Amino acid sequence: MVHRIHNFSAGPCTLPLEILQEVEAEFVDYQDSGMSLIEMSHRGKHFEHVYQTAVRFARKVFQVPDNFSVLFLQGGATLQFSMVPMNLITEGMRAAYVNSGSWASGAIEDAKIYGNVYIAWDGKECNYFRMPLSEEINLQADTRYLHITSNETIGGIRFLDWPEVETPLVADMSSDYMSRRIPWERFDLVYGGVQKNLGPAGMAIVFIRDSALDNGNRNLGRYLRYDIHAKKDSMLNTPPVFPIYILSKILRWMDGLGGLEIIEKSSEEKAALLYSSIDNSGGYYRCPVQREYRSIMNVVFQLLTLELEKMFLDEAALNGLVNLKGHRSVGGCRASIYNAMPRSSVEVLVDFMQEFQATHST
Repeated sequence: MVHRIHNFSAGPCTLPLEILQEVEAEFVDYQDSGMSLIEMSHRGKHFEHVYQTAVRFARKVFQVPDNFSVLFLQGGATLQFSMVPMNLITEGMRAAYVNSGSWASGAIEDAKIYGNVYIAWDGKECNYFRMPLSEEINLQADTRYLHITSNETIGGIRFLDWPEVETPLVADMSSDYMSRRIPWERFDLVYGGVQKNLGPAGMAIVFIRDSALDNGNRNLGRYLRYDIHAKKDSMLNTPPVFPIYILSKILRWMDGLGGLEIIEKSSEEKAALLYSSIDNSGGYYRCPVQREYRSIMNVVFQLLTLELEKMFLDEAALNGLVNLKGHRSVGGCRASIYNAMPRSSVEVLVDFMQEFQATHST
């Protein structure tokens, strides 16, 4: 038996054990080639097959329309904070951003360097414990796109309903990729780092509408242009080989489970189980997020006192439940239950929470 603890890290994330074992088995000698895949040329037949498999399953699992390109880019989501405005905000246009928390704020800060950017809704007044209604989003004339962060990893909130606006949407979906269907007709671009739901750190997946490629800014260095990456099949330079390799396997694994519908159902069930434990604790555990905006990927909660929280985290770690500490900027506790987190791990956490409460109630 392989010893595995219950890893609730917000990223990098838990990956499917069967995929890790598959990688282990073929890592040193990939398909009898005498070397590892990560030692091979990215122009060779072995990696070409891996790349095409990743693209094919990305399109299938995410249900991506034919008029979108699929890009695998280095730099994670943070580089996209700059690449999006650099490419999409052309002369005479501006971009709107929803400020929903820490990651949205980072995207806004970087975007302001490259173009005319304004905040269409700011969650600061509600302490970032909810997302906006469509009618609360104030858009100005000549707005090229509305940028949203679909799930705030730190705050534990998500968009329940996608904004109903005339302006094309751009979304950072890093922490809830593959947790629900994307209404592609509303989007010009979707991006996200893969290290939370889809693979190891080091890469972002970008889905971009072909018309956005055709009309983007060309006055940029080559690596910063989406259209060049699309023409070169994400191989303008040596691509992030290892993340693409793992991604291809995880997307195939997701497809084998039944695809997006099954993943979404599983995510909702795991979240419901954990939130039920919190809500039925009589206030011993408390989630500060408005119920309808609660993330199903990042469950944040607090205990009655800071002293109890420290005891909880220490005892959880001793029981093999790790990385439950909330982000340093907000404190509290956070359980990230991404796609590969098995339901059994959530059940172990719930049992521990109930046991801890019974033992430490006054």
